[in-house]
Amino acid sequence: VQLVESGGGLVQAGGSLRLSCKVSGSTFSINVMGWYRQAPGKQRELVATISFGGGSTNYADSVKGRFTISRDNAKNTMALQMNSLKPEDTAVYYCRTNTDYGHYYWGQGTQVTVSS
Repeated sequence: VQLVESGGGLVQAGGSLRLSCKVSGSTFSINVMGWYRQAPGKQRELVATISFGGGSTNYADSVKGRFTISRDNAKNTMALQMNSLKPEDTAVYYCRTNTDYGHYYWGQGTQVTVSS
């Protein structure tokens, strides 16, 4: 399973960005997917997760009401719509997928920088 993120960039505080994650390979086995982020000098943290069918989502308290996770299984993609961005959202954002076999896979990450 391979994951490739895109959509990162530089944005001013209050702005929006949309991240995308494309999954390829053994996509038949993927289930829960999620977005994580890692700021300089900090541990990687959960941002949001979404169930296989998309009916169940989970968000970190810091992004609730501002970020929206979604997925399109027909296209093997996942997205993260980020609104009202804050400087503290600056980080490398990673997508991750779990599989039915108990494995998980990471993308290479995409940089999001929010200027004040």
